Amino acid sequence: MTPTPLLTELTARAKAKAHSRTTPCPCGAATLADRPDATVVRHADTVAKAHAPDTPRADLTPRLTTATHLPGILLPPLTPTPVDLHGRLVTFWPYGTPVDPDTPDAAPWEPAATLLARLHRTPVQTPLPPMRGPAKAARAVARLRATAAAHPATRPVLRAWDTLPAWARAEAPMPDTTTLCHGDLHLGQLVRHPAPDGPWLLIDVDDLGTGVPAWDLARPAAWYACGLLPPDEWTRFLTAYRTAGGPAVPADGDPWAALDVPARALTVQTAARATAKAAAADRPLDEVELSMIDACARMASLPPELTPEFAK
Repeated sequence: MTPTPLLTELTARAKAKAHSRTTPCPCGAATLADRPDATVVRHADTVAKAHAPDTPRADLTPRLTTATHLPGILLPPLTPTPVDLHGRLVTFWPYGTPVDPDTPDAAPWEPAATLLARLHRTPVQTPLPPMRGPAKAARAVARLRATAAAHPATRPVLRAWDTLPAWARAEAPMPDTTTLCHGDLHLGQLVRHPAPDGPWLLIDVDDLGTGVPAWDLARPAAWYACGLLPPDEWTRFLTAYRTAGGPAVPADGDPWAALDVPARALTVQTAARATAKAAAADRPLDEVELSMIDACARMASLPPELTPEFAK
């Protein structure tokens, strides 16, 4: 693949930033991601990220400021101001060691839950836009309608989407507009810093904002409800969040009254993305993707107010 001008220049910027910070520089460069919505490169201990083309500076800047002020929770950027590069906003970050996908038994569920609880309990100091969780779910469904309307999995996904309340479909304000949320929590959003074995921190501020904190618990909750996350791992995550005083769910008892709608929304989002990608590649859905479609079919027959655990 021929490098794009953006990727070439982003790599050069990362190298220049790294050499300004590290003497001597333990040189090593890599492209960590190159997608339409994000291009990320690493040079030594510096990471440069080109954000999505439609990222508003007025939204990204306060998110960077918030990360700068919460160094024990969020990985702080090297500078709190984005720069322009080939029509994209670019930010620079210290490198952190990510979660190893090849050792699932070592997944840091307790640190992730504790960081979320601390984030949710932190007062918002800098005015922020709404967290983008519902908007991203709505975008995934819109892509599904536009690119895979005739796919057999599309109908149950859209029927499940239609059962959700307007706020979860980004069609109305969220019922909580004051709680600080990450907006897109999954294990890929954690790194150890300083590398290689420093404390875990949350990364990726693109979706950071105010909103319903249960959304940040929704992906592991959805995986658990769909049978993709073992019960003991879900219990570890939920217990750690409660122990740290997280406000998204009650301190004890059944958490699903708070989690059900966000978990359903993340299930639909995941199923919509999977179906659109499978249709584009002209391939069948795999076993995990089919489990999400099956969950959507069950959700469509049982609206949220009638069943707290859609897969049980």
